[in-house]
Amino acid sequence: MRKKLIPIFLIIFLLGWGMSCGRHHRSENTEGTQDRSSNTQESDRQLGREAGGQRQAVGRGFAQKAFGSRGRRGWGPNDVVELSKAELEMIEIQTADATFQSLRSHLAAMGKVLAHPLRKAIVSYAFPARISQIHVQLGDWAKKGQELVTLQSEEVGIAKSDFYKAMADHELAKVNFEREKSLFDRGVGAKKNYLTAEAELKVSEASLTAAHKKLHVLGFTEEQVEAISETHQINPIITLYAPISGKIIENNAILGAMIDQSTEILTMLDPTLLCIDAEIYEKDVAKVRIGQDVEVSVPAYPGESFMGKTCFISDVLKEETRTITVRTEVENKEYKLKPGMFADIKIYLNHQTEVLVVPEEAILDEKDEKLVFLKKNGKYLPVIVEIGIKEGGYVEILRGIQEGDNVVTKGNYQLKSKLYDEILKKAGVH
Repeated sequence: MRKKLIPIFLIIFLLGWGMSCGRHHRSENTEGTQDRSSNTQESDRQLGREAGGQRQAVGRGFAQKAFGSRGRRGWGPNDVVELSKAELEMIEIQTADATFQSLRSHLAAMGKVLAHPLRKAIVSYAFPARISQIHVQLGDWAKKGQELVTLQSEEVGIAKSDFYKAMADHELAKVNFEREKSLFDRGVGAKKNYLTAEAELKVSEASLTAAHKKLHVLGFTEEQVEAISETHQINPIITLYAPISGKIIENNAILGAMIDQSTEILTMLDPTLLCIDAEIYEKDVAKVRIGQDVEVSVPAYPGESFMGKTCFISDVLKEETRTITVRTEVENKEYKLKPGMFADIKIYLNHQTEVLVVPEEAILDEKDEKLVFLKKNGKYLPVIVEIGIKEGGYVEILRGIQEGDNVVTKGNYQLKSKLYDEILKKAGVH
């Protein structure tokens, strides 16, 4: 029995071992396949990452070049533009050197030429009168104190008569007072009479003072009043004199015409000094100071300028326009400027200094930055620059290039287009 069981166990063992080996072999094959599949997938993922990483690196490289150390839109030294002979023939390139020049920042505004308020005068008379003589004509120059017109006025006659009467009453009151005072001092005069005489003297002095001042109100000077007191001539004549030195720019005087307080007989103007009132926006108010240099130009004289200085800055902001008025005094010795003209003004905000400048045509807009092309060794290098003030076709360069750098002033738009084409080709876009 034991001999019969041994072969059976042997057969079962061999069959089990074979099945185990088969499973093990299949397992190894499966694991190998899985490992190879896993390795293949991992390799594919790695390749994918590398491929994606390369595209990303290209993208980063493009971004770094586009937003490099030279600025948000700067370029590196390897990003240059080279032109073939055919392209040079098609694109007309012109350049200029960056140089130091005198440049001043300014604030531009529109203004209007006005008569200076202290150099203009209206000749009129405060009482009814008739024009009896005219001493000047329209366009004449008159010096201060020169005779202009002579008037006949009833008020003048009455005032002179009252003045003479007040003078006579004062002389009488003065004599009476001195007599009463002498009697009172000697003890033979009544105190009542002395006090009455004293009061009458004071009243006469007041009346004389009032009559004297009335003549001044009518237009007589102190010298003229003294002359009147000596001549004792009662006539209704008064002469009007020039209050300033200037030109007769308006003459409404007609011989024999009646005038009153509303009549502007003559208008005088000294045109050697005029004003320009300009409107400055609210955002620029802090830049303006009294005493700043101002350059004025008018359409009547293109290419010619007149210099002045700011003399007044309004304290009130106009709510409708959000502007304030800035006044400039301008000398007008040749009388070219005329009140009423429109004017362009430049208010200079700083002193004249030497700064690095390039022609305005060299500056290109590059989103929110400024770009120039430098010509070096026959190649064109894009550079981001920071600009300052502009004046006379030139732009101040604060940062980005140096004195002597050769910048492109014509053809730079074509260079910019070609630069982007080359960058896009490097990025694989084309």
